[in-house]
Amino acid sequence: MQFSKFGQKLACRSGIGELMKDLAAGTGRGPVYMLGGGNPAHIPEVERACHEATERILSQSGAFEKVVGEYDPPQGNPALIEALCEMLRRRLGWAIGPQNIALTSGSQTAFFMLFNLLGGTFDGGTKKRILLPMVPEYIGYTDLGIEEDLFVSYRPRIEFVADHQFKYRVDLDSLRVDETVGAICVSRPTNPTANVLTDEEVRRLDELARRHRVPLILDNAYGLPFPNILFTDAAPFWNENTIVCMSLSKLGLPSARIGIVIAQKEITAAVAEMNAIITLTPSGIGASIGTELIRSGQIERLSREVIRPFYERKCRHALSCLEEHLKGLPYAVHKPEGAFFLWLWLRGLPISSEQLYRRLKEQGVIVVPGHYFFPGFSEDWPHRQECLRISYAADEQTVEKGLAILGREVRRLYAAG
Repeated sequence: MQFSKFGQKLACRSGIGELMKDLAAGTGRGPVYMLGGGNPAHIPEVERACHEATERILSQSGAFEKVVGEYDPPQGNPALIEALCEMLRRRLGWAIGPQNIALTSGSQTAFFMLFNLLGGTFDGGTKKRILLPMVPEYIGYTDLGIEEDLFVSYRPRIEFVADHQFKYRVDLDSLRVDETVGAICVSRPTNPTANVLTDEEVRRLDELARRHRVPLILDNAYGLPFPNILFTDAAPFWNENTIVCMSLSKLGLPSARIGIVIAQKEITAAVAEMNAIITLTPSGIGASIGTELIRSGQIERLSREVIRPFYERKCRHALSCLEEHLKGLPYAVHKPEGAFFLWLWLRGLPISSEQLYRRLKEQGVIVVPGHYFFPGFSEDWPHRQECLRISYAADEQTVEKGLAILGREVRRLYAAG
């Protein structure tokens, strides 16, 4: 079968494709220790709240029938948009209205739209790219461009902050923004590293974006006000030149497929038009559950009192397991400041992260090799091949056993040289 260039681009093997297939398939032999994918944890109190929200929809005369039997507008469910507006104005003081919000069929779809809206070939043949101020960055960005060479990215500064712990910093002095840049994008907290850009870093990126008249995109899938998986102080940020992207996935509703784009009305209107062409409209079921959670106040309470403390405990547990199983080895972990991942740096690893991933998969341990997290980065930097992303969202027994196997395999590799 012959595919078009578009088909060849999107139907090829990709890092995000491998990750999603691993989530579904495992290894097929023996127990599987899922430390790879982006599934959130099953948190009983969150799941009860989602059950209750669904029951309220079912108990309202005609509500369920409308949710499943009628299309929402291309901009997305009006009730969820209005509930979001009210919450963001009250909670964060953002001066937004319904015209500043568009819903999408998940964040991945939102970034596909935004990156190709703001990057690529423009009238007159001008080409623009999306600037990622610091890699590693989200694996799902890498293959979203309809055109090749959509991203340009920069190496971070590495700062050791404790024994076996480091932090990436944006090298603001090295960033170059010119007429070839269409937007600046960062995730905060960052997937895969659990890094949280400081308020000062965000402020300076905003100044840089406004000075060059390009939008600043903030991927807020793990941030405030929900799901609030933040272990450090960080102020939410939005202005008319900022595009903030949020999601219901990491709250505990990944299959609901609801992404949220908060931006100036020209951007949200464009997203709505693209929705109409690509998907007609986002999920009404996911939007209705989200509306119930926001209106009841559950979404903020759960994020603050349940979700954040839950992942903080799991993070401490995973760190203690790594310390036990990698003791004496030349490893470092990025300071975990949010999300639910550990970014493990195996310094001087004798094989590539891809080869280590394959070895671990044969033993039932699923992680994500680090080289996938460097979109738009062309430097020959060994660090890219020395890192793994590890999720600690699984139950504690799975995390303990998976990290024990990882530790044994890595110890063998270093011993063999």
